[in-house]
Amino acid sequence: MAKKKRRFHKDTYPGNVWNRGDFVLWHGYREGDKVYWNTSLGKGRPAWNVQDPAMAMQTLGPKVDIYCGGVDNLIRHHDYVIAVAEAVTDEQFARYWLHGEHLYVDGEKMSKSRGNIIYPKDLVERGCQWQHIRSFLINGYYRKRLNFTFKKFKKACDRLHEFKNMVDGLQGSKTTVGRSDAETKSLIARLRNDFEENMNNDLHVKNAFDALFGTVSKLLSLAEKGKVSVEDAEEAVAELKSMDRVLQVIF
Repeated sequence: MAKKKRRFHKDTYPGNVWNRGDFVLWHGYREGDKVYWNTSLGKGRPAWNVQDPAMAMQTLGPKVDIYCGGVDNLIRHHDYVIAVAEAVTDEQFARYWLHGEHLYVDGEKMSKSRGNIIYPKDLVERGCQWQHIRSFLINGYYRKRLNFTFKKFKKACDRLHEFKNMVDGLQGSKTTVGRSDAETKSLIARLRNDFEENMNNDLHVKNAFDALFGTVSKLLSLAEKGKVSVEDAEEAVAELKSMDRVLQVIF
């Protein structure tokens, strides 16, 4: 604790001027509250600093590998999640903490006052599939701000379609007669190596997807030349399905 007491700024709760080391654990009941419990502490409810670790620990257990949130959670909120969770277990709660930059629309923050909020259902109603939305949102670098425009979104959708068509072409080559060669084997090995290398590089999904795109394109070209055997095609598709357990946009 600081040797000298200092006051910093107001909490998100109106009127509560607080110290950097303070955070709310419990909200006492106020007349008119609709959500509360009768407990040994009296009527009230857990504060949001308690809700997050409680839900995580209830569903995932006392430890998690990766805990994510927006950059606004980096200061104060996730510190409190650690304090609450580790006070209960006396063990490290999460191994990695990832804080993503925000999503903008046409270069501006989304807000009701601007009227520029776009919901997933709005895109689905325009004929988009959920894979398109997921692909756009993850196909970048989480530490960089993502700016949504319909032009960029269409480009991302088209690129996903192109990639899925290449994978379909590779799957189709499983029924044709081809002979494997060293280049084919090398490219199949690169699928997982490049994917894991980029994902392990601070979760750089865009580079991982771009690497897959380039390798699958080369494999399809070799398949069209009869240099991919049925076994090669099956192995490549199996690798892609394994990686799509992470991406969840290809199959």
